[in-house]
Amino acid sequence: LAQMAVIGLPVPPGFTVTTEVCTHFYEHGKAYPEGLREQVEQALALVESRLGQKFGDKENPLLVSVRSGARASMPGMMDTVLNLGLNDDTVEGLASRSGDRRFAFDSYRRFVQMYADVVLGLDIAPFERLLERAKRRRGVEMDYELTAQDLEVLVATYKARIFDETDKDFPDEPAEQLWGAIGAVFGSWMNQRAQTYRRLNDIPASWGTAVNVQAMVFGNM
Repeated sequence: LAQMAVIGLPVPPGFTVTTEVCTHFYEHGKAYPEGLREQVEQALALVESRLGQKFGDKENPLLVSVRSGARASMPGMMDTVLNLGLNDDTVEGLASRSGDRRFAFDSYRRFVQMYADVVLGLDIAPFERLLERAKRRRGVEMDYELTAQDLEVLVATYKARIFDETDKDFPDEPAEQLWGAIGAVFGSWMNQRAQTYRRLNDIPASWGTAVNVQAMVFGNM
């Protein structure tokens, strides 16, 4: 992504938390280096200024993806979170700016489910059952046939499920969401599928992964 940006290709703005941080993360009990939070805040502010959006803003929210960036390609081996920054306030801003309330709440419910899976480590199957139940109530077969109201109810149902499983509310504060996702991506460097892939492809575990935080871009906006 950085190389594409350097040569002038239209890459959505973002920033990288480097592999050195991953090494520190594992050598210090999953703690981050001193000053990292301030650096992330500064990088995020630069992304905001370039797009004219604000992380957590109710009217024009910046949403981001959080992805791995290993030195060697490891497709599908590590975790990703999309649409990060959505909550009950920012989803209204997304709905207003896109002119599509259904799209906004579909993005929101996908984010909540992905966060529950990737960051909170919850089984995805109960969320899929809740989705199927919503479609049965509506009398439809396909996800895209659910209405904005159906999806809004589904988001609340997902959040209730998360509380039942964790005894904690889903994190609505975008900064908390972001640090949860960064930790999850670093954590996925040592998941079983990543370790197996590295062993089969002679990739040293000491390399670590970077974390790429990049502005979301939607084709309908």
